Amino acid sequence: MDYSAQYKRAQLPGSRKPTLPIYNCSLLTDSQRDRIEVVLVSPRNPLNIGASARAMANFGFSHLTVVAPYEAHWREAQSAVGAEELLQNAKRTESLEEAITDCTLVIGTGTITRRKAEQPVVPLPELGERVGAELARGGRVALVFGSEKRGLTGDDLSHCHLLTVIPTHAAQPSMNLGQAVAVCLYELAARGDSQPEPPRQGVIDVHPPQVTSSQLDRLAGVIEEVMLAAGYSPDEMRAANRHDLRLLLRRLQLNQSDLRRALGLFRRALHKMKK
Repeated sequence: MDYSAQYKRAQLPGSRKPTLPIYNCSLLTDSQRDRIEVVLVSPRNPLNIGASARAMANFGFSHLTVVAPYEAHWREAQSAVGAEELLQNAKRTESLEEAITDCTLVIGTGTITRRKAEQPVVPLPELGERVGAELARGGRVALVFGSEKRGLTGDDLSHCHLLTVIPTHAAQPSMNLGQAVAVCLYELAARGDSQPEPPRQGVIDVHPPQVTSSQLDRLAGVIEEVMLAAGYSPDEMRAANRHDLRLLLRRLQLNQSDLRRALGLFRRALHKMKK
């Protein structure tokens, strides 16, 4: 049931001024929602995929990518009530890298009770502000959720700029995938009216969009070639070095100018080393 038409504003007793809007009255704009991607990595239960799609429809999001799903017939999930079209239009990829190729901010979700976070952790109440800032400067955002069985792996998280954690009770820290998607999207939607406005025409943005995930991976590939040419470490350390390099580049928050200079520097060094 949609209560937004009935309860546009809540008013405290004895107050003449209405308080902030309640219940989906402060959703993000169409343009903002269009630049947010929900990514499910290796989901096992089609019902959870359907529930995630329904949660997205509840808050007006439409871009869903499913990475290497466990079940082949996930598009037929009966739990996608009111979101059947969204589920049918969802993208399917074989890797997280492919799913986030054009995103400038990738946010992983999970718990830090059994692992040490390798990237900055954003408290859930601050998620909307961080996402809003990236959208305001023209970026694209991916919100990434892991499988029901193991969550996001260390390799998955190496593609993420930030990690956000849903506060849960210690006795039951794990949350259903569809519920986790709903909680995170609510945090974004509920703060839609407080998102920063995009720069006005003719005004220079001092915080230009960061480079995309695929551009960072291209830079990482060139740096890795330089490391190999220099004999930086033995072959058995290549996977660990690649993981650390992904994290490092995302922490640096490079812009397009930084990317061009870094690519030029490492390509020139590589050319000299090969000669």
